[in-house]
Amino acid sequence: MSNTIAYLGPEGSYSQTAAQKFCLGDIRPYPSFYAVVGALSRGEVDGAVLPVENSLNGGVMQNLDLLQDAEGLIAVKELNLKIDHRLVTLKGAPLSGITTIYSHRQALGQCAKYIHAHFPKAQLIETNSTSACLSMIKTPADAGIVGAQSVDERFSLSDECISDEQLNYTQFLYVVKGMPDPSLHSKKIFLSITCTHRPGALIGALSVFAKDNINLTKIESRPIKDRVGEYRFFIEIEADYAAPSVQSALRSLADMCSSIKILGCY
Repeated sequence: MSNTIAYLGPEGSYSQTAAQKFCLGDIRPYPSFYAVVGALSRGEVDGAVLPVENSLNGGVMQNLDLLQDAEGLIAVKELNLKIDHRLVTLKGAPLSGITTIYSHRQALGQCAKYIHAHFPKAQLIETNSTSACLSMIKTPADAGIVGAQSVDERFSLSDECISDEQLNYTQFLYVVKGMPDPSLHSKKIFLSITCTHRPGALIGALSVFAKDNINLTKIESRPIKDRVGEYRFFIEIEADYAAPSVQSALRSLADMCSSIKILGCY
């Protein structure tokens, strides 16, 4: 029996494209990332696809929080998907008449310069996903931002990508139920840490990686909700989780930090 994979819908979203590229089984849309992670945690699906970082906007904080708060979930595959945003309108609608633009907050942010240059007075309204904006386009004054996908005959897409930067990628993770296995080989490890609240704590923690010649591919800070002025750091490193030297480095890191959690090995 094939696996069932949860993604942020409706059909046509970037999450659906990522799920299809992972080629891991039947895919099932859910209305929010909370619902996607909830479905996996309850065992309704075998895996979930989550975007965690965009090359322009940085970390997808909601999903970093969901991974941090969830118990017994781990990312086992990654995919970097090229983002190609297009303006969508009703067929034949004049661009001069657009007064409202709908899309996911990430898409609106990634096309901010284009929107300001062409539609400076337009109202921007967030939707749960890029594809969800299609249901909101009902008059010639409405527009949306979607991926370079097929749309039905009611709509027209812009001929070119409208992203402020053309080299625009989003990192997606494939997440399953499970715990890190010390025998699991990987090219990268994704983890979170919190440091003791003292000068030099973060530098000391990162020195563990430098000492063992482990390369950091990203680091992202996130305020800890119930501790004002304190932060959690999300870190990705190039390392084999099964290597004894890496296990030793992670143990040293745990001794130096207030908390550590392995979020993915892929």
